[in-house]
This record gives sequence, structure tokens and C-alpha cells, in this order.
Amino acid sequence: MTTRPTTIDEYLAGVRPEQRAALNRLRKAIHAAAPEAEECITYGMPGFRLHGRALVAFGARESHCAFFPMSGTTIADHKDKLVAFQTTKGTVRFQADAPIPASLVRTLVKARIAENAALAPKARRPDHTRKKTRREQ
Repeated sequence: MTTRPTTIDEYLAGVRPEQRAALNRLRKAIHAAAPEAEECITYGMPGFRLHGRALVAFGARESHCAFFPMSGTTIADHKDKLVAFQTTKGTVRFQADAPIPASLVRTLVKARIAENAALAPKARRPDHTRKKTRREQ
């Protein structure tokens, strides 16, 4: 029985060296685009969270590496920039010897940050500006 990784380093230790190198470059590009994001393991894959919300993830399979923006919207909105890669609704697949350019990773991560920010609940208004409820009146 194999144990599930609990850190990105543990995950990367279990992939082929060429995939490890490509995924480490991807990891650095994600950190550069979202320096406040926290590394995590999500759905058994290396991932990043920002402000408690899933941001992106990545992984390796036998025949390819993959970047998961965790949003079909992000992939659809940037489809024209992803023509060199095989995509599905939530995945961008690439070969270890043909990684996603760091500038494109930055673009996708920034789009995810904006998408998550738009989904964040609105901050509650200070008491002096909010309407009083019937009970408070």
C-alpha cells in the first residue's frame, strides 16, 4: 500500500525526474504570481490556496503533466492562449519537455485570483451605515 503525499515535496519525490523538473518550474511560476498563496495537497495533488480558497493545482500522469486552474471559466476565457496544449474543461495538459510558459501561468493564476475575489462574500457594512432590522428598531 502506498501512502498519500502530505506535501508538494513528497508528491514530487514520486514522479519521474523530467516531470519533477517541469512541475518545479510550474510551482515557482505559481509562487511568483501568487506569493501569498499557501501550498497544500488537494484532491491528492499539489495545490495552492489563497485566503482559504482553492486556487490552482498540478500533477503528473504516466503520459503527461497537468495544470488545473480549478475553473472551467479560466480555461474558456484563455482558450486562445492555450491552443498549443490539450485542454479539457478543468485541465491543461503538457509534456515535461514542453512546459507551459511562466508568463501564461502568471496570466492564468492572476485570472483565478480575480475569479476567487469576485466570489468572496461582501464585507459587512459597519453598524453605523447598515439598516437596522425590525427587531433592533
